[in-house]
Amino acid sequence: MAEDSVTRASALAARQFVAGRFGSLPRGRLSRRNPFGPSEEEVRANVAGEASADAAIALQAAAREEAAAAAREEAARDEQDPGTDEPAELDAPRDLTAAAFFDVDNTLVQGASIVHFARGLAARKYLRTADLVDFAWKQVKFRVTGRENSDDVASGKEKALSFIAGRSTAQLAQLGEEIYDEIIADKIWPGTRALAQMHLDAGQQVWLVTATPVELAQVIAKRLGFTGALGTVAESEDGVFTGRLVGDILHGLGKAHAVRTLAIREGLNLRRCTAYSDSHNDVPMLSLVGTAVAINPDSDLREVAKNRGWEMRDFRTGRKAARIGVPTALVIGTVGGAVAAGLTRRRAAVVAG
Repeated sequence: MAEDSVTRASALAARQFVAGRFGSLPRGRLSRRNPFGPSEEEVRANVAGEASADAAIALQAAAREEAAAAAREEAARDEQDPGTDEPAELDAPRDLTAAAFFDVDNTLVQGASIVHFARGLAARKYLRTADLVDFAWKQVKFRVTGRENSDDVASGKEKALSFIAGRSTAQLAQLGEEIYDEIIADKIWPGTRALAQMHLDAGQQVWLVTATPVELAQVIAKRLGFTGALGTVAESEDGVFTGRLVGDILHGLGKAHAVRTLAIREGLNLRRCTAYSDSHNDVPMLSLVGTAVAINPDSDLREVAKNRGWEMRDFRTGRKAARIGVPTALVIGTVGGAVAAGLTRRRAAVVAG
């Protein structure tokens, strides 16, 4: 499968990248020989960015081939049954050096896409309700404080990797398709979607840039008609996830490196590109491009945007509500949804019994 070749190539590129800079290293360990070189965290971020760009370009090529095959099939059907000729729609002239990069969580999608995915998994009994509540609570803490807890990040990564280990890449993609239709499609911010469409209408590429697994991010991009997605790459062998990441979660510096790498390979002029995000963690990515836009910004990003003169857009309702009211609503809505899902399953079990 294309996805499997992508992750194998990304894993190989990651090991070559590390070996080229630091010599041969034990698998799963990135130690640093040069005390004046990049930190281990920076190396992992760079590896994640390189892997994400590799995956994004390969998946984009696979999607183009799929579209071309569909077009050939349609042309063949038209030859057999011409029917009534309809005028072909003209695509916008392509702007080859400009693109837009969109963060996903709370920028394009209301809430955290990984929590929505976890809800879908819980409904299918892949996850326990307790796991879903744990995911949700960590996201609530992050949204309230605006800062990520390293222990929470490590715990979340461990749970996510333990879930996919041994599962096929095709299964994850299929689950992503189903859960997008059931949950995520209704969570897209219309205002952000309109901004993305503006770039598409101008003939520009539109990319998602997210810590969400690239397979899931690609589903969102495909459904919305975007060019592709830069996301976290999990290693796979023979179409099965190994339970290891290539580099690390695509986050912070990793996102910036992924965007920079993609721009080089796609011939983009970053000064003509635009980036959108809600989080101060994405300042490295926002600082790369000629136009940075803060969407539904957290307090730290709002401050940075004011200081740097970046545009701000806020699509949230009740934006001026008391600070304490917003976290309360988040807790009730997210955790309440998890409990409701659990009760629904229990009722179904009772009826079935």
